[in-house]
Amino acid sequence: MPQQPQFPAAAGIAEMSAVALSRAIHAREVSCVEVLDACYAQIDRLNPVVNALVAFADRDAMRQLARALDERLARGESLGPLHGFPQAPKDIMPAAGMVTTKGSPLFAGQVSQADCVVFERMRAGGCLFVARSNSPEFGLGGHTYNPVYGTTRNAWDTTRSAGGSSGGAAVAVALSMLPVADGSDMMGSLRTPAAFNNVYGLRTSVGCVPHGPGEEVFFQQFSVAGPMARDIPDLALLLSVQAGFDDRLPLTRRGEGPRDWGAALARDFRGARIGWLGDLKGHLPTEPGVLDTCRAALRHFTDIGCTVDDALPAFDFESLWRAWLDLRSFSVAGANGALYENPEKRALLKPEALWEIERGRALCAMRVYDAARVRSAWYEALRRLFATYDFLVLPAAQVFPFDAALDWPHAVGGREMDTYHRWMQAVVPATMAGLPALAAPAGFGPQGLPAGLQIIGPAQADLAVLQIGHAYDQASGYARRRSPLLG
Repeated sequence: MPQQPQFPAAAGIAEMSAVALSRAIHAREVSCVEVLDACYAQIDRLNPVVNALVAFADRDAMRQLARALDERLARGESLGPLHGFPQAPKDIMPAAGMVTTKGSPLFAGQVSQADCVVFERMRAGGCLFVARSNSPEFGLGGHTYNPVYGTTRNAWDTTRSAGGSSGGAAVAVALSMLPVADGSDMMGSLRTPAAFNNVYGLRTSVGCVPHGPGEEVFFQQFSVAGPMARDIPDLALLLSVQAGFDDRLPLTRRGEGPRDWGAALARDFRGARIGWLGDLKGHLPTEPGVLDTCRAALRHFTDIGCTVDDALPAFDFESLWRAWLDLRSFSVAGANGALYENPEKRALLKPEALWEIERGRALCAMRVYDAARVRSAWYEALRRLFATYDFLVLPAAQVFPFDAALDWPHAVGGREMDTYHRWMQAVVPATMAGLPALAAPAGFGPQGLPAGLQIIGPAQADLAVLQIGHAYDQASGYARRRSPLLG
């Protein structure tokens, strides 16, 4: 009799890397049904503790879809590298046949009729949408809590914040409930939760991955979609499905997909130059221990042959912040204006959303244009800096994961925060320049809580950022440390 394949135990399947899992599925060493059941076992064990995944799909229906995927593989038909992967699309963008609440009671129970482009691609690529990943209301703020589903807890300390807005995705990946996860990033929504949960999150370049479609497809250049994973090859695997031109979104770029983003990760970085931005010479308040933890992680760049030097672009960082506030409020007000104009709906908006919308509605046209000029000047300042440095690095978060009972940190490093998101200012430089930025684990602080670095590359250098992230990951090993919740 032919020897039967030895399938890993459920926990073993769930904790496999995404690349190894894809190979095992395609070699038919493990079935799509078994992968689904392994993820369900992990979800059942851990999700009640952390509340990362919400709005679950019917399990019998998911198993039926998984069996159909197994049958297709038996006929030699693969839908791609994510064939049979359980996924939980972030509860901000629409997913067909699933509830999309955006974390707001205004949309509780609302079922989407169509997928956004990224979810459309993931579904066509063989993903099984088992649930949604939790997000703050409208994705506003770096802490995942909302009145519909509650608070998502940190993967390392359940008394702490998971970050946001892709907090549910980061925790699900960190705890091996999902092999990889999608996220989106306007103001660090991929980078903050990645830093808080010791995983990788890539803020892609504008146009690399379609984000939408929506009612406005030209001005919107801040929010991008991207992948989260436990290592760089896994990150590249998901990006291979997400990236590429879509004619519904004219700012997306041809040539980004379909392609295997993991095929060329190995690269020699001897002689590469890293510019350490730190806290922008004191402009960014940081929690004690954050800078020391991040500085200690810089040695792994020297381990792979890079030189690391302090760097600082000549710029008025407060003017950059004010320009960001205007452009963000302009975008948020435009996207949510109809909700504000309805008094009954307005009463259900959280204070931060009201603040953004009212601020945006009060802006004059010339002030928005002036903010865009500042943004352009900032891009030029960084472009000149990249003539000296190959990559720029600074903390991905100015604080360690904070008390989950807080709404947001009201003071950092002894300085009062004047807005609900000032504590996240470190993520603004990459967003305002439209540059690719990888959040990478940077080790653990004095209380054993995760910290993260941002690795920022030049315009459209997404692959280069993945390459140095891969070399850094191999040298540092931070992401291979397992959460104590995994046992």
